[in-house]
Amino acid sequence: MPIRLPALLLSVVFSLPALAAPLQTRETGVLPDSIRQQLQQQGIPAQALSVVVMRADSGQIVMQQQATQAVSPASSMKLLTTLAGLEELGPVFRWKTQLLSTATPEKEVLNGDLYLRGGGDPSLSLEKWTSFLRRLRYSGIKTLRGDLILDRSSFQPEREDLQTSPFDEHPDAAYNVIPDALLLNHNLLQFAIESDGKRIQTRLQTPLANVVIRNNLKLNNAACASWEKSVTPPVALTDDNGDIEIRLNGSFPKNCQISTRLNLMDRNQYVAAMFAQIWRELGGVWRGQVREGKAPADATLLLEHQSETLADLLRTINKQSDNTMARALLQTLGSTAPNNAASGTGSRTAGDLRIRQWLLRHQLDEQGLVIENGSGLSRSERISAQTLAGVLQAGWRSPWNAEFISSLPIGGMDGTLRKRLKGTVAEGRARLKTGTLRNATALAGYVRDLQDTQWIVVAIINDEQAAKARKALDQLILWVVAGHPEQWQAPDEPAPETQP
Repeated sequence: MPIRLPALLLSVVFSLPALAAPLQTRETGVLPDSIRQQLQQQGIPAQALSVVVMRADSGQIVMQQQATQAVSPASSMKLLTTLAGLEELGPVFRWKTQLLSTATPEKEVLNGDLYLRGGGDPSLSLEKWTSFLRRLRYSGIKTLRGDLILDRSSFQPEREDLQTSPFDEHPDAAYNVIPDALLLNHNLLQFAIESDGKRIQTRLQTPLANVVIRNNLKLNNAACASWEKSVTPPVALTDDNGDIEIRLNGSFPKNCQISTRLNLMDRNQYVAAMFAQIWRELGGVWRGQVREGKAPADATLLLEHQSETLADLLRTINKQSDNTMARALLQTLGSTAPNNAASGTGSRTAGDLRIRQWLLRHQLDEQGLVIENGSGLSRSERISAQTLAGVLQAGWRSPWNAEFISSLPIGGMDGTLRKRLKGTVAEGRARLKTGTLRNATALAGYVRDLQDTQWIVVAIINDEQAAKARKALDQLILWVVAGHPEQWQAPDEPAPETQP
């Protein structure tokens, strides 16, 4: 449900300066023939397309249809989350992960518990985690005589992954990982499967103590590209000793080699197994347990890891369409909100409110807006093409426009657009966020035409056949690049005949 803002905030919004020109609402009612024909060829009704084409500098709209209707934006929703995050937190914002203790190290021994406090860093990779522990080891600590306490209290609830229903039939997929304040390596196991004509070999590529793979796969004659269809989703089983077995069942193609990452293990088990293995490899000694808790106020900071800047991480969120990072950014907006706005409401709800306040300051319409997790990987998230175009215009005028615009995929060159628009006049001229769900597809961002005029384009299709709509959306981008918006004059709707 939309969040209702306090009356005081609503009463003062009209005194704020207009940072983005209000968008017009008149529908053209007519699409260019090339786009309409592409839609028709795929059996998609023209009215399924919500579209806005406007000049980036002036906000002048040359074409729009179904612009005010709230629709499912798929991953183009990340444009709102990332721009609001960039302006609210600043481009040099960094997430912090800390190691603390109430004990003082003596003669390479820490006689006490070690607290690992997460700040929501969505980029704490295996390499960064290993470097973090190496710094702890090189500080002079070798033996840990206590437990490892996981402090996830920066986000509320602390374990949202335990309360959220699976989005689809692939809950173990990397794109479905739900963040928490202490998300280590996205909780993913990486393993390789290789086969020749006689046997199948498997290898765990993530350093985890007491975790093994049980290979029950049989050879088949299918194509290597279809290997996922014959491998049963793996399961992780824990025995009485706490050891974990990853079972691979089904069949696997002959003469095939793959590497994949899956979210299979309980998060506390994952942290424990990775900490134990890496600490052992560093020459350290530890025989404690992992449990959840909160660092005491009098705990001393031993070590701190800071993430890359938000401006740097935006490139991963938008170019690679990283759902987990986008979700973490929304929760961070809530957890860092002024006046402890997340208290009693949850980080995600507080982040939703903070984005709506940002929209109000930019005089952008929030009607129909639904924010579930900020990533677009949602059945319920909604936004209008008009509002999304306003977000993009605010991004164009933002003091951080260079950081925001450079985070978007470049047509035919990188990110989720690396294979689209390649070899066309639009290659290198379009910076667009893509979006794809079962019944939704989208392109939204900035397009530079052949006369170097900059345009904002938002195009979203909600339809059962949306998966077939990419050519139509690409055709729209080509139409803009060719400079047609400059000459575009949509035919007026015919006037009704009058009775004599």
